[in-house]
Amino acid sequence: MSAMAFADPAFESQAAFRAILRAIASPGAIEPCGRGLKPPSPLSPAAAAAILTLADFETPLWIAPSLAEWGEAAAYLKFHTGAPLAASPRDAAFALLDLERDSLDLKSFAQGAPDYPDRSTTVVAETRSLARRPMMRISGPGVRGTAEIEFGPTPGDFLSQWEANRSTFPLGVDLILAHGAEVAVLPRSVRVTGGE
Repeated sequence: MSAMAFADPAFESQAAFRAILRAIASPGAIEPCGRGLKPPSPLSPAAAAAILTLADFETPLWIAPSLAEWGEAAAYLKFHTGAPLAASPRDAAFALLDLERDSLDLKSFAQGAPDYPDRSTTVVAETRSLARRPMMRISGPGVRGTAEIEFGPTPGDFLSQWEANRSTFPLGVDLILAHGAEVAVLPRSVRVTGGE
C-alpha cells in the first residue's frame, strides 16, 4: 500500500471522530478534519478521515463508480478499514461519492427500519466548495435559530430530495460533506431550505 493512513491512528482517528461529532451536534458548522492525511487521489483528506474513522470490517462500504475507478483510492480505504465493499448503495452502512462526478440519489441508500433506524447509510460526499454562506438555511435539532451553508456542486433537486429524506425521520440518510480538510454534517433530522 503506497499511501499511509493516520500516522498516529489512536490520536488522529479520535480527533477526526470528535470533529465529526461536533459537526453532527451543530449542523452547518464546518470542522477541521483530516489535516496531515495524504490519501491517494482523488480522495480529500476529510473524506478519507471520515471513512477511516467510521468504517470497519462490520460496515459495508459502497464507493461510487467515479471514485472506484481510481483503484488505489478504493484499495486504500479497504486496506486501512477492512470494510467489505457493498454491491449497491442500499447494502451500504457507509457510502462515498463525488458531487461533481456522481449523481446524488438519497432514496437509493439504506433508509433504516422502524425498529432499527440506525441501519441506514451515512453518505460521505466530496465537494468542491464548502462555506458558511446563505445558499441554504438549516434549522432543527442542534441549530440555534438557523445556520447557513453553501456547498458545490449542489444537485439541482437537492432541496426536494432532502425534504423527502427528512420527512421520514427517524429513518433516512445522514450526509457528511467533505472538502479539503474540513467537514460539515447534515443529519436527517434537520430542515434545509433555500437561502436568500
